[in-house]
Amino acid sequence: MGIGNRGPSLGFLNSEYSGGMGMNVVGPAGEKLQAVDFALIEIQSRIRSDFNWDVADDYDSAEALADSASGLNCTNNAFNNLKDRFNNCSNVVILGAAVEPKDLYPFDNECLFVAADGSVGVFDELPDEDAKSAWQRLALVVSDADGGDATLKAASMSIPFALHAHGDNKKEWPKLLSILDTQCDLLLLTHQCPDEINGMVNPGGFTDGDRAACIVAACDVPISKITLLGFQSDFVGRWTGITDPVLKLRKLKWMDEVLQLLKGVA
Repeated sequence: MGIGNRGPSLGFLNSEYSGGMGMNVVGPAGEKLQAVDFALIEIQSRIRSDFNWDVADDYDSAEALADSASGLNCTNNAFNNLKDRFNNCSNVVILGAAVEPKDLYPFDNECLFVAADGSVGVFDELPDEDAKSAWQRLALVVSDADGGDATLKAASMSIPFALHAHGDNKKEWPKLLSILDTQCDLLLLTHQCPDEINGMVNPGGFTDGDRAACIVAACDVPISKITLLGFQSDFVGRWTGITDPVLKLRKLKWMDEVLQLLKGVA
């Protein structure tokens, strides 16, 4: 039994990826990222309303990140290159903030990993050979720059990143970008604004975990090949960054809703 058979899976709901009527966003080299369904974009406005957040703050952070990253070679053709990484893989395992080392056994040597920010730290709690294998199969880290030391380590290892800008992390992403600037070979810049922003994409979603699922689905990975590990909404996972636990639990309920939307439309 491989890793794809453990934990909650999107795959049991649908055997084929259907695309949907999404939001086309053109990256620096002309490739298009299409959110699986516009509902994954629309829910971001509902979330802002629930938390009384101002969309202007999201724009400020996103536009600043786009400006800061302009001219970086690692952003060129990022979406198409990311799709190529997932091509023909047996399974994509997305790691959430509540993932534990035991959840990763037994390994399927053909699977690829995608880590939601600090959850990548779980690899360093594995035996050496297993950790080496896991790091080698890490296809992407999805981060809003609050994952701590584990995220910074991954950034220094030339691992592909999807760096996210929102209204509350304008002071956090510059440090991570300064590492990715020199170490990263593939950098996808994401935002959560209703309009297009040059050089960035909005795959839909809200938290790093559900955004990771939205990105993988948008990369044409069949929904039957996506497995979620460590996605919990009834407690705050230990790989979560510094946060208000009560507020985080509210956010995790929205994560659940995003994932349900994704399951329903993909």
